[in-house]
Amino acid sequence: MHPALLIALTAQINPAAEPLAAPGARLERLWSQGEFTEGGAWMPDGSLLFSDIGNRILRFDPTTGQVTTWREPSGRANGMVATPDGRLIVAEGANTGGGRRVSITEPDGTVRTLAQHYQGKRFNSPNDLALDFNGRIYMSDPRYVGDEPRELDDEAVYRIDPDGQVHRVETTAHKPNGLALSPDGHTLYVSDHGPERRVLLAVPLTPQGDAAGPPRVLKDFGNGRGIDGMTVTADGQIVAAAGAGRLAGIYVFEPDGRPVAFLATPEVPTNVEFGGPNRSTLYITAGQSLYRIETRLRGLR
Repeated sequence: MHPALLIALTAQINPAAEPLAAPGARLERLWSQGEFTEGGAWMPDGSLLFSDIGNRILRFDPTTGQVTTWREPSGRANGMVATPDGRLIVAEGANTGGGRRVSITEPDGTVRTLAQHYQGKRFNSPNDLALDFNGRIYMSDPRYVGDEPRELDDEAVYRIDPDGQVHRVETTAHKPNGLALSPDGHTLYVSDHGPERRVLLAVPLTPQGDAAGPPRVLKDFGNGRGIDGMTVTADGQIVAAAGAGRLAGIYVFEPDGRPVAFLATPEVPTNVEFGGPNRSTLYITAGQSLYRIETRLRGLR
């Protein structure tokens, strides 16, 4: 992107916005042989796992720069999150070969199901995940692709408790997509990304993990492409993959929805994850590719 256009877009978001990138840092394409990249989970061993929705999970090793297959088939893995002890929780979507479940992969490679039904009905197409400090998993369950018969009429957000029970979390989202939790665990951020509306929601949570009240709309993208995946920084900023065309990129918002930074991406971005020794390296899945850039921000450890 031409520097003048990038400056103009950043100013359009917030005239006082500071650059997302660290001084001298440039966006780097690491790999571009995917079908449709998604997910992104920074592992305790210092590698990044990410999804290629063509039905595999890939591993990027920063020490060698190599991308290798970590799991294939993946059950149409989409969003993923790593546990502190090195297990991988995966939202497996719909379409041919899709698991339509939330699975967990143990360090020895064993894969087992954590949940695949709500009130006896099969999930639509698990899309994204967020894990809280109590081991509770939040999952978005829209349906974008796949012709398998649907059992659930609604597209909703669910919470999977450590005992395996599944509870619906009332978020008002019509087609929930990306999820993220505030650092204190008191707010669930939900991207409502469908034909009805394209907004970023902030849902207050009770200590038990239920919605504590009506959500707030932090950002309305109107007719534009809203947020797909997102994450949060250690100080609570929301870092989101959104937009298309010249507005495709990474958007940073304060917890009140105020936009503070923008980074253009050459392909339509789908998700983001912080990694590296200081959790300041932002990995971006977009189109067929995986990107990274060193930032001024710090992700949660």
